[in-house]
Amino acid sequence: MESWQDMDRAALDDAYANADHIADAAAYPPRWAAEAADFRARSDVSTISYGPGEAEALDLFRPDGASRGLVVFVHGGYWRRFGRSDWSHFAEGALSAGYAVAMPGYPLAPGARVAEITACIARAVDRAAEEVSGPIRLTGHSAGGHLVARMVMADAAPACVARIAICVPISPVADLRPLVPQSMNADLRPDAAEAAAESPALGQPVAGPGIAVHVGAEERPSFLWQADALGAAWDVPVHRTPDRHHFDVIDALRDPASPLMRDILA
Repeated sequence: MESWQDMDRAALDDAYANADHIADAAAYPPRWAAEAADFRARSDVSTISYGPGEAEALDLFRPDGASRGLVVFVHGGYWRRFGRSDWSHFAEGALSAGYAVAMPGYPLAPGARVAEITACIARAVDRAAEEVSGPIRLTGHSAGGHLVARMVMADAAPACVARIAICVPISPVADLRPLVPQSMNADLRPDAAEAAAESPALGQPVAGPGIAVHVGAEERPSFLWQADALGAAWDVPVHRTPDRHHFDVIDALRDPASPLMRDILA
């Protein structure tokens, strides 16, 4: 892949425009919303506030019987799109394996900066941890992959960090510096210093949690680079899921026997 430093704005915009390179991409969000609504209708789910803002709430799904621990899934959307209830069906794999699942919402850009969203997710993880005992496993997709990676870094970690057993970022944005020259930065607004400070690939995790990175083998070269950059910086494995792109790599969250779920529940 061409170095991002050598790419102009148009090339960088295209490099991170996942939907433009996925067949029938526009069908995914309404399908997610419909499947999420159906799943919620037949699940034991409650909504819990973790802060004063309307978006500062999480959905907590409880399994049948005693929980084996807590899985937290943080959604993506470049910190600008979607809400917690759009992703409910992706709790299926962990729930069927006996884990409670928390899905936090968060305030979106441009109303909130990335660093502020990071702080919100730390509060959400702590709030979910008050509801469910046992080990905590974190996973998140795209921007959510960035956010869960930040949860295992000392400067952003929640108070319950000692309970975090596993962190599995999926297709994460691990280095935010390539976003600064892009058109989307009109909403995100980080300057070079903030982008570097919020980049997991430019820092190190705390000791303790098991960490693995997953990414679809058919994703944009920029996202393969992002996953590899985090794997190299943190010296953790990077798993490329065959025949999967940025929008369907998360389907594996619904299958407790998938390689992705095996890493999350390890």
